[in-house]
Amino acid sequence: MHQANPGVAYFDALFTHSDDPWHFRTRWYEARKRAITLACLPARHYAAVFEPGCANGELSAALAPRCDRLLVSDGSAQAVPLARARLAAWPHAEVRQAWLPDGWPEENFDLIVLSEVLYYLTLQQLARLIDKVRATLRPGGTVLACHWRRPIAGCMLDGDAVHDLLHARLAMPRLSSLQEPDFRLDVWCLDARSVAQLEGLG
Repeated sequence: MHQANPGVAYFDALFTHSDDPWHFRTRWYEARKRAITLACLPARHYAAVFEPGCANGELSAALAPRCDRLLVSDGSAQAVPLARARLAAWPHAEVRQAWLPDGWPEENFDLIVLSEVLYYLTLQQLARLIDKVRATLRPGGTVLACHWRRPIAGCMLDGDAVHDLLHARLAMPRLSSLQEPDFRLDVWCLDARSVAQLEGLG
């Protein structure tokens, strides 16, 4: 039987005991996954990027040099100041406290990055969030999702289920898909041209 998804107390407790509870700064697995994430982005630079569920801001800091505006959010009151400190060097970056899907911003974005966050939602919440993603994406916009494929205690969905639902409900062309034993990464874009085609090749 599936358990209820983790809530506010769960995430606040994680960050109360550690400023890096998933070891984003120290594990090679995480550093490599960030590098792959950045390499899979089809554009070199974006006008506006949104990353919900930013945690302590390690991926956010890697995204900051790739955009003119970066908005990130996290529901945990303990995580938000950590992300703000991590992004202090980039004045175009903003960190908000907001739970998903209700706290989705009323803005439009060229890139939305959904990393290790969606399996913490219920099916109903995920459906609402995907609709918000699609509604706030600018013409030609890109969605990148990356999630852990192994079971997570307390979560109703795993990474594969999340990505299958994303693909079905976004109804966008998928530019790339990577599946490793540990994680799955997919990129969808409203502009279905490949990177080479965008540069006049092929």
